[in-house]
Amino acid sequence: MKKITLLLAGLASLLLAHAQTGYDIAITLKPYKNSHVYLGYYYGKIKALADSTLLDEHSSGRFTGKERLPGGIYFIVSPNKEILFETLLDKQQHFSIKADTADLPSGIVFSQSRDNAQFQEYSSFAAQMGKMIEETNRQYAGAKNKQDSTALAAKAKKLTDRMQHFRDSIGRKYPSSFLAMLFNAMREPKIPPASRHPGGKYDSNFAYRYYKDHYWEGLSFADERLARTPFFEPKLEKYLNDLVVPNPDSLIKEVDAMLLQARTSPEMFKYLMVHFVQKYITPQYMGQDAVFVHLFEKYVNAGKAEFFTAQYKEFMTKRAYSLMANLIGQPAADMVMVDTAGKPSSIYKLPDDFTVICFWDPSCSHCKEVVPKVDSIFKAKWKSQGVQIYGVKVDGPKEDWLKFIHEHHLDGWTHIYQLPSQQEAEIAAGRPGYKQLYDVYQTPVLYLLDKDKRIIAKKLTYLQIDEVINLKVQPPKSR
Repeated sequence: MKKITLLLAGLASLLLAHAQTGYDIAITLKPYKNSHVYLGYYYGKIKALADSTLLDEHSSGRFTGKERLPGGIYFIVSPNKEILFETLLDKQQHFSIKADTADLPSGIVFSQSRDNAQFQEYSSFAAQMGKMIEETNRQYAGAKNKQDSTALAAKAKKLTDRMQHFRDSIGRKYPSSFLAMLFNAMREPKIPPASRHPGGKYDSNFAYRYYKDHYWEGLSFADERLARTPFFEPKLEKYLNDLVVPNPDSLIKEVDAMLLQARTSPEMFKYLMVHFVQKYITPQYMGQDAVFVHLFEKYVNAGKAEFFTAQYKEFMTKRAYSLMANLIGQPAADMVMVDTAGKPSSIYKLPDDFTVICFWDPSCSHCKEVVPKVDSIFKAKWKSQGVQIYGVKVDGPKEDWLKFIHEHHLDGWTHIYQLPSQQEAEIAAGRPGYKQLYDVYQTPVLYLLDKDKRIIAKKLTYLQIDEVINLKVQPPKSR
């Protein structure tokens, strides 16, 4: 009899598991009646809607779907499109919510959802601690003496420690829970005291390495729930911007390692790839476009990122091929052009220590302002530092170009432009033009090359170019 009972219980659990496909979230949200409310989610910095339901005259409705929702932090949105409160979605997606907007967040009741019961317990505790910490900080700001300041600082630390202890207790009790994962993601590495540093003294390099090495401790880049939280993207950005050396080689190593870990989770791989492409296709710092080129060659062009739309993939392809020829450290592409006298003029014939390429247009208002300033600093300083200017006419009539050169006394430059026949020959041969080779789609654009015509800097202002030249020509400091 006992075996039969156990068998029936096992069958019931299997039937229940089978029945609980998709998601079914019953919600009662007072005082709203006969109006739509929404279920939204975070996706990095984006907030999006996953579902909606029409509340009846009893303020009740259901969010339902045949497919399970991806795990993450979701939120309930009012008919006025105002976020009211958050809810966790993970393995358990059949539960109910009862809430009254007059009593948020303490009045929310979750049923049949352990994740949300834990989350609510933490949220209530965090709100209480937050008020106490805020009040302590207010008192600290108005402290009248050092003794009061010390006591209030200690009190604030004690309250913060209580918050961390609460999080740690959740992790110990429910180590595989969604909330434990969230707390791991929110945790900051705690640098050991100086007594544990090599030699027993504080070492900033050791502190930096320890912090960096433990930054992702307890997290997996294959966990797609991270993408649907509001704090993972800021954490990722902090790591890339503050903890990784900002040169392309270091960044490429890091993004490859993250993508390798995420390969078993298609959703997380997609999230990271899209984030990295958008970050480095127009990077904050010069030279980091090499990271995008690497991503394009290794993943996008190799067919390992088929989730991009055809339109965006076309855009990436054009950008990648425009950047491949002008990466920092690469030899500058030669340009098939002639000078003002109609004679061929190669950039590689210039013997100078440095070459500034200035792409400009005599009809461009910004060029009319910048080009004379470039000429002034060239004559006042750059020429004596071994710099030559290679001025390239991008657009505009030849007559206007020559007139501008003459009126502004742009002598000492090497002025060049492309004959229509030269452009036609390039197109007929299928060769990329100089605009693609130097990614010139606006003017003015400045590049700095070394003696061997390798690209030192690009797309900087003339004052920034001047700073780079100064760094290059300064004699090494004697020790």
